[in-house]
Amino acid sequence: MKALLVIDMQEFTVGKNHAKMFKYEPDIISKVNKVIKQNEFVVYIRNIMKNNFINRLAPMKCFDGSLEAELAEGLKRVSENVFDKYAGDAFSNEKLGAFLKKNGVREVELVGVDGGGCVALTAIGAVNAGFKVTLNTSAIGTVFKSKQKVYYKTLRELGAEFI
Repeated sequence: MKALLVIDMQEFTVGKNHAKMFKYEPDIISKVNKVIKQNEFVVYIRNIMKNNFINRLAPMKCFDGSLEAELAEGLKRVSENVFDKYAGDAFSNEKLGAFLKKNGVREVELVGVDGGGCVALTAIGAVNAGFKVTLNTSAIGTVFKSKQKVYYKTLRELGAEFI
């Protein structure tokens, strides 16, 4: 069975009042929604900052319970399968891998943001966790282009597929 992992499609990254450093194409939400509609088993991943002294001083904040941490307005919600992460790789949350394996998932397809960050890092984590990995580039936004090239080269070497 295959799961679609929707990475970091939050108000903080792609919402109307997103952080200024995230300049994704304006139709990224509709591109991701199109892929969501084509999948039966969808899991949403949220990137959350730990609410500690150092992070409270950061110019950009995304704490659990804040508007910035919520899934973006307009993003199609077809399941309640939502997992939080505090690192780039969603598989750093051990509950994600356990949940997927419990549900018979052997393959993951990834969409969301950023192709030069969390999407690529989660794809590497998925390969390392034993999943077949496909990156759906039609619905992956990328600001960090130079990092994306490096990560995608690594992912190709690890056997990930790109569509």
